[in-house]
Amino acid sequence: MASLGSLERAIMDVLWDARKPMRVRELLVRLNEERELAYTTVQTVAERLVKKGLLERTPYRNAFRYAAVKSRDEHVADLMLEALSAGGDRLPVLARFAQRVEEEDALALMEELSRRQRRSTT
Repeated sequence: MASLGSLERAIMDVLWDARKPMRVRELLVRLNEERELAYTTVQTVAERLVKKGLLERTPYRNAFRYAAVKSRDEHVADLMLEALSAGGDRLPVLARFAQRVEEEDALALMEELSRRQRRSTT
């Protein structure tokens, strides 16, 4: 999973925040609140995100609607798992992460791991 360019990230953020499929024209309105972009630029980048497997497109009248394939949380978790697998031996990476993560986040992670353990034993 490759990292996202700034416009790719902006498009993903708009779609994740909207939580509904959007046409390029709708994306353009949202994106142009921050900067001036051409319709064709947004369309090209949206198509690139489709090819990367991050967006899906569905026909809508004479255009397409684009939607995120995964939620933002799922995407970030996938990036974290990809980074973890790049480290070779996972134990030192996990140990370093555990030492550096904020205490509140560590507690939330421990709770989720406990829930996972309880589900797998039932």
